[in-house]
Amino acid sequence: MSTRIAFLKGHGTENDFVIVPDPENVIDLPPAAVAALCDRRAGIGGDGLLHVVRSAAHPEAKGMAAEAEWFMDYRNGDGSVAEMCGNGVRVFARYLQRAGHVAEGDITVATRGGVKTVHLAKNGDVTVGMGAPERLPDAKVRIGGAWHAGAGWSMGNPHLVVVDADVDAADLSDVPAVDPPDAFPDGVNVEVVEALGAAHIRMRVHERGVGETQSCGTGACAAAVAVMAVRDERSTYDVDVPGGRLRVKWCDGGQVLLTGPAVLVAEGEWRRSVASGEYRRDSR
Repeated sequence: MSTRIAFLKGHGTENDFVIVPDPENVIDLPPAAVAALCDRRAGIGGDGLLHVVRSAAHPEAKGMAAEAEWFMDYRNGDGSVAEMCGNGVRVFARYLQRAGHVAEGDITVATRGGVKTVHLAKNGDVTVGMGAPERLPDAKVRIGGAWHAGAGWSMGNPHLVVVDADVDAADLSDVPAVDPPDAFPDGVNVEVVEALGAAHIRMRVHERGVGETQSCGTGACAAAVAVMAVRDERSTYDVDVPGGRLRVKWCDGGQVLLTGPAVLVAEGEWRRSVASGEYRRDSR
């Protein structure tokens, strides 16, 4: 017995996602299925999965249905659940526009990190109101064989930002160790950052449940906020990531805005063999 699941593929500054439209929340997506879909050799391939569900149809989002019709049920590439994804919510909004669910302009999207306001611009960029950053405990983080001071920030999910790092030399191939070990029991995203100018930084990131990725929207926000906090300023920063450039604005009122591209690149059908437990795709 097999089931077919329609999917799309998209990315924001090469942080890529499998998109599964499921308005009424009828598709079963256990962690193993998500990991299989996101597998880069045997599946579609992606840093994460965007499960597109009407808020009223999802138990975690029913309370937000009056504010946002659509819920971004986001999963990491290993199948684990995540609170928020800045690049993902832009791609999510782009899919809603392509499917005819929303039009150009302002929309709202429900996430586990709360309701986010998204602006779909005429030039193709998408801006997300990420909310106000929240200070988290600082901790040491081991990258490669060396320990570094990490500044803790939340953008709806936890981050440790290493400011003034050697971005090129950082070894992000392994999960960075944290001291104290219990500082982030659910894991943490780690960014290494260096300044390129007065309002220009670059970074690399290790995302929990994924590994190093080409970009991370919440990570770009956390990195820019961490540098601005050190400099005691609120401003607009360009953030270069391996997959491109994002723009982060920390407004005087506390809100952080994230702007960048969101691109849909493919669509098809994925076939899951229920009887054997194996996962296959049929794409076009």
